[in-house]
Amino acid sequence: MSEEFEEDDLSPPITAGSSRLGPIHIDVKIRAEGMRLDRFLVLHFTEFSRSLIQDSIEAGKITVNNKPSKASYKVRHGDQLHIQLPEPTHDLPVPEDIPLDVLYEDDWLALVNKPANMVVHPAKGNWSGTLVNALQFRFRELSNANGTYRAGIVHRLDRDTSGVILIAKEEQTHRELAAAFADRRVFKEYAAVTSGELDRDSDYIEGRIKHHPHDRVKMLVTNDQNDEEAKDACSFYEVVERFRGHTFVRVQPRTGRTHQIRVHLASVGCTVMADKVYGGRDRVMLSDVNGMLPGHEGDHAIITRQALHAFRLRFQHPRLGKWIEMEAPLPEDFQSLLQALRTHRKK
Repeated sequence: MSEEFEEDDLSPPITAGSSRLGPIHIDVKIRAEGMRLDRFLVLHFTEFSRSLIQDSIEAGKITVNNKPSKASYKVRHGDQLHIQLPEPTHDLPVPEDIPLDVLYEDDWLALVNKPANMVVHPAKGNWSGTLVNALQFRFRELSNANGTYRAGIVHRLDRDTSGVILIAKEEQTHRELAAAFADRRVFKEYAAVTSGELDRDSDYIEGRIKHHPHDRVKMLVTNDQNDEEAKDACSFYEVVERFRGHTFVRVQPRTGRTHQIRVHLASVGCTVMADKVYGGRDRVMLSDVNGMLPGHEGDHAIITRQALHAFRLRFQHPRLGKWIEMEAPLPEDFQSLLQALRTHRKK
């Protein structure tokens, strides 16, 4: 299973070289400090297994600051990685005629409303049907700054998170947009529906985030200031609408940690609805909302993925200089969930 992201915690590396994936040079950003070298690389290069990456480190194909390293080395802010991985055995992604909701487009970039249940770029187990396949069919030119497998991709969204995603058409624009994400000059807002009622109408959630020690898919919040693996994280939320036992909320992540919004909301007792990783269920049935017994006549799934939507993105256009702000309308399943709550759980 490949790891997924609803935010840009580890933005794909800006690459250099003539082959598909290398030679590649990466400058480690501060948000990745303390991560094992092999794990850092696995998150970037999902085409390759961890064992293959470990073998490449052992063979000296991956160096840190021009010196051989070990898989267990903890990367540090400013480290310079030089990477030469073998060509992947799988074919390059091919254009696929998959409908796209393009919110904005010019000569340099585009903003797309990604549907739920779509992987952003090809990786193990998902070699077709991805956003990259659709982008290659829709646009004549895409940036290859991150390699062909990630053509045009500036940041990532989790498979089951819908909403606005930014696409680069040429490399210089891509580099400047990636720098804007790294410097937190891109402003993001998500919509979510939670199981549980938030105490305040607006507040900050500040909780350091680290990888779960026993479950590689999950993250967790810790308040241990001495935990070197944990990273500071901050999310600001505003309640849009309240229901009995649930909250419709908008969240602005002020940092970009893996699963940040989901794990922060879960840490205050308000798990995103239908979030299987943090809530244990991957769907919301009508019977969950209207109080009737499961399986009653008319019972059906209202939403079958986490109720999280990348609602708004705001950034300064690197070529035009103007500020671009784009919203992605709430998708049908998200609206159906809200309507069911308004019908059966209104306060």
